[in-house]
Amino acid sequence: MVIQKDTLVFLTDLSTNNNREWFNNHKGRYTTAHDNMIAFAEELLAAMNTHDTIDNVSGKNSLHRIYKDVRFSKDKTPYNNHWGGSFKRATNKLRGGYYFHIAPGHSFLGGGFWGPNPDDMRKIRQDIDYNYPDWQKLLHGKTLVDTFGKLTGEQLSSAPRGYAKDHPGIELLRYKQFLLRHPFTDEDVLSQNFVQQVNSVFKKMRPFLNFMSEVLTTDANGVPNVD
Repeated sequence: MVIQKDTLVFLTDLSTNNNREWFNNHKGRYTTAHDNMIAFAEELLAAMNTHDTIDNVSGKNSLHRIYKDVRFSKDKTPYNNHWGGSFKRATNKLRGGYYFHIAPGHSFLGGGFWGPNPDDMRKIRQDIDYNYPDWQKLLHGKTLVDTFGKLTGEQLSSAPRGYAKDHPGIELLRYKQFLLRHPFTDEDVLSQNFVQQVNSVFKKMRPFLNFMSEVLTTDANGVPNVD
């Protein structure tokens, strides 16, 4: 499924006319563009389920709403100026998720662990402490570096409690989020094989997700602790 040019142009126009009157007057364009993104997400979901197990029941289910929740935001414009969607991996053993963000001049794929809960964070930091060389090998692998560059995400300003500031893995221990990111140009987004490009990038992310899934679902002795 090809993303149509007007699916991006609609977002450009919305960015400069982000108000309800304009949106209501162009509701037909929104519906057409939204349907285009649903078809894209459906095809992408089918492709991803050939190499991973995704929890989302449909591509439509993966798409985020264009309507913003402005209750706690300083920006009161009512609509998002991008198309976004996320896929969650299925079962307790497959952790992490995938995200796609489509916007003129600012399209990218992301994935990983956005907000680990305290117990998950404890397990991650414990594994970094015990197995730092394994993390180094994973994060410096050629495919991961060529595709995503460096690990990204929010970090603590100093060492987390219980860890020395001169720990060899201190940079990793400071992370609060564990994310990978890959950009795309508008030309990429509008290309005939964009679904295949996205699927290929997500597939290259999976070893990272699997590594962290194992960290989060086994105990210190490597014994599974989930059903």
